[in-house]
Amino acid sequence: MTERARAEGRAGVWSGSWVAERLGVELAGDDGLTGLLGLALRRNPKRAHLLVSNVLGKHVPQSPSVVHGHGVALGRRVRDLLGAETAGRAVVLGYAETATGLGHSVADGLGAAPYLHSTRRPVAGVRRAGGFEESHSHATSHLLLPEDPALLAGDGPLVLVDDEFSTGNTVLNTVRALHERYPRKRYVVVALVDMRSPADAGRLEDFAREIGARVDLVTAASGTVRLPPGVLEKGQELVARYEGERPPGDAGSGGGGAAGRVARVGLGWPDGVPDGGRHGFTAAHRDRLEDALPGMAARIAGALPAGARRVLVLGFEELMYAPLRLAEALERTTDAEVRYSTTTRSPVLAVDDPGYAIRTRLVFPAHDDPSDGPGERYAYNVAGAGFDAVVAVVDSAADTPALHAADGLLARLAAHVPHVLLAVVPSYVPHVPHAPERPSMLPEPLRGPDFSSYASDEVGWLLQDLSDVTLEAPTEEREEAIQSGGAHYAESLPVEYQPSEQYQELFHAALEASAARLARAVGAVTEIVLAERSPRPVLVSLARAGTPVGILMRRWAQYRHGLDLPHYAVSIVRGRGIDANALRWLAAHHDPADVVFVDGWTGKGAITRELAAALRDFEATDGVTGFDPEIAVLADPGSCVRTYGTRDDFLIPSACLNSTVSGLISRTVLRADLVGPHDFHGAKFYRELAGADLSPAFLDAVSGHYPDVVDEVHAQAKELLAADRTPTWEGWAAVERISAEYGIDDVNLVKPGVGETTRVMLRRVPWKVLARAGAGTDLDHVRLLAEQRGVPVEEVEGLPYTCVGLIHPQYTRGATGADGRAVAL
Repeated sequence: MTERARAEGRAGVWSGSWVAERLGVELAGDDGLTGLLGLALRRNPKRAHLLVSNVLGKHVPQSPSVVHGHGVALGRRVRDLLGAETAGRAVVLGYAETATGLGHSVADGLGAAPYLHSTRRPVAGVRRAGGFEESHSHATSHLLLPEDPALLAGDGPLVLVDDEFSTGNTVLNTVRALHERYPRKRYVVVALVDMRSPADAGRLEDFAREIGARVDLVTAASGTVRLPPGVLEKGQELVARYEGERPPGDAGSGGGGAAGRVARVGLGWPDGVPDGGRHGFTAAHRDRLEDALPGMAARIAGALPAGARRVLVLGFEELMYAPLRLAEALERTTDAEVRYSTTTRSPVLAVDDPGYAIRTRLVFPAHDDPSDGPGERYAYNVAGAGFDAVVAVVDSAADTPALHAADGLLARLAAHVPHVLLAVVPSYVPHVPHAPERPSMLPEPLRGPDFSSYASDEVGWLLQDLSDVTLEAPTEEREEAIQSGGAHYAESLPVEYQPSEQYQELFHAALEASAARLARAVGAVTEIVLAERSPRPVLVSLARAGTPVGILMRRWAQYRHGLDLPHYAVSIVRGRGIDANALRWLAAHHDPADVVFVDGWTGKGAITRELAAALRDFEATDGVTGFDPEIAVLADPGSCVRTYGTRDDFLIPSACLNSTVSGLISRTVLRADLVGPHDFHGAKFYRELAGADLSPAFLDAVSGHYPDVVDEVHAQAKELLAADRTPTWEGWAAVERISAEYGIDDVNLVKPGVGETTRVMLRRVPWKVLARAGAGTDLDHVRLLAEQRGVPVEEVEGLPYTCVGLIHPQYTRGATGADGRAVAL
């Protein structure tokens, strides 16, 4: 960016005009909207444009007093809205990564409110208080990791802060997740700009009525983005065209001169003050930070080169507030022009034009060992911006060799700026309280024939027997309660589906057709487990779909290797984690390193993520290490795991039925009045369905093919062991595309794959089924169920799964389907 270009930008050229002219995008709304926002192009298949805030301090360097002032002003408006007394009981929640600093600034304006922001960085030692998905983002998973678990449990207002309020999906996902666990009567949504379309404008009010809470919205400005037809394709074409023209400062380019000097500056950060709101930030923390800021700013000012006229304080991804406040204090300490921005994960096209918001881009590798693996990170509008010095502020977890490498952030900065200072804020390590006392003895596993129709040596159930408790509710009642936030799906059971004679015939035909294929997949995944995981693994199935698979793997190990492997079934519940008491029992009886978790198949990978997060929590609370979160599955169509028999999406007949193919055991139950803190999760044994039980027959049909497939299994396992089996998470990406295309705001309502679609038809209220064009007999049973329930089957070209089941969105018993008629039940 040249000095002339910077002058043009200051002379009144709107930083969204370049995109507006080329794509026909129109920004309409309040008079000050174009002053707050510019436009750029995303490198993102979901949305062509990016609204670039001029006052957020993320992509565009801005005066830190302006950035902090906007957040404080919004916080004061929230305080006025709530009143002093109610505001005193509020908790503020910001969104990672973009709004962590804004949320903290809103909390400053609100007064003494404690602050927490979501994070994409799991932290050992802190138990999750929740999590949710941001469906439009390039990085979706948010964790809530407060040091004090009671932080979110109060009944005061929850103030949710994001940089923009567009579709409302992120806020609704958050409130759904939190209201289910910590219900309250009032929420306030805060954003710099309200950019909802007319179609989205009423959703917040409708949602508030559904959950029975008040939801207010406070923003600095409002408007809409008008998008012409085909804007996504045009945007992608523009990105492809300009990607080949590297702007100044892009990856691999130098600054045209000698590299700048890199030096450290000690901050003297106050002991015990968190680096941000990842684990909570209280009023007492705020007071101590305010007292320390002038001294820290003086240390930075003393380390700046003499005569520095223009200085950038550059924060780091989620670490936005500490650098912002340091920059604001520096602004008051020095005569230099101080600006503030941060690095980001978000990939955006850079175009050096005064009418475009992202002029230059520095590209460098991630340097904080992120849990989702290595990847590119970016600093925008830094190169060529005329800075005499950059103060890079990172936390100690990010002060790694990658930061200092030849292609790292510091080297990229030094190629364009003559002086680079590194200031490191100590990463806050929360205090983990001792785990509460627990009974020294947990009960022994339940076994057949007293619990389940499986033989006693086939599986031990780490569950408690709730067979005498009435837990079933009609499907439509459960769906309404689940989607309204009134109940969790694991608190009740669906009425057991009793298959028609025609449907049973389909099951037997499917089993006959696929038994050999299943045997090959069982053999292959078992051989991989024995070769890579443990020579004597302890198989732990995720009940209940994983249980038949675990038994079949155990039988293969017996048949081929003479091994008598231990096998257990445990409960895992989406949103609640794995049964910690079951883990304690396993750790007391086996080496956790030998435990291999088993499931039937992957859909979009939600349970895969749930297990990994739950094991991190368990390690933090109990100090037990060694459990491997990698799940072994028969089929991995979602590309979520490394240990699988196949990645084909085909019919596993055990998905066709409920308990009658799973040992007559219900799905697991987790309800506070039935499952205490020292109990295993619960389940029912449907003894009365013994006459319809097909569980042993299913196992025998598959294992009966073992002698016929030995050579094929050997070849298949050898091929898989030599292959690159790194998960690509294609399934999750496909679910997000389908969710957006069909206007479904909750990815949990999109169930990909034959197995998951079958579950939708048997247990939930289906809206429609998407079937891959040309899918054959694997879908016969789905088509039959769809016909029986009046559910449309829509053929889709290029679907990555054989089929996808869509649960009826925002279901109530009076809801209507896409055709305007009541859902057939």
